[in-house]
Amino acid sequence: MKFSSTLLAVKDMEKSLKFYKEIFKQEVTMDLGWNKTLSCGLVLQSHFDELVGFPDENMKWKGYNMELYFETDDMDEFIAILEKHPEVEKVHDLKTHDWQQRVVRIFDPDGHMIEVGESMEKVAFREFDKGHNLEETQRITQHPMELVKIWHEHYLARK
Repeated sequence: MKFSSTLLAVKDMEKSLKFYKEIFKQEVTMDLGWNKTLSCGLVLQSHFDELVGFPDENMKWKGYNMELYFETDDMDEFIAILEKHPEVEKVHDLKTHDWQQRVVRIFDPDGHMIEVGESMEKVAFREFDKGHNLEETQRITQHPMELVKIWHEHYLARK
């Protein structure tokens, strides 16, 4: 058995497609009408209540018990995109975790929570730029040394 994808029930397919295209640069890779697969593998499904056979009033929107997670190497660029879309509801503004990763959480048009975080490799690069060695960067990022070493190799290779 293998995990195949994540499906999100949506109220308005066009509104959801516009959101994921403009905010996350996603394209539709498979269009089955009520069911559309995006380039990241996420599936949007309209008429979900009909598909599974329960009344529309059973649909719960804007849950706080799960999130989609996206990463970016350019958090500043993503924040600039968000600023162009004041209609996007934020769970919280940009914040920095103890491990120095900057993140923002937002809701899509149907209330699905989305976290966007800068890649941890980008965080490590920033720490290396500050002059931190492997041990310091491992302590700061709170990631395994094996991974910090790989990030360091990538960091040196880009110079």
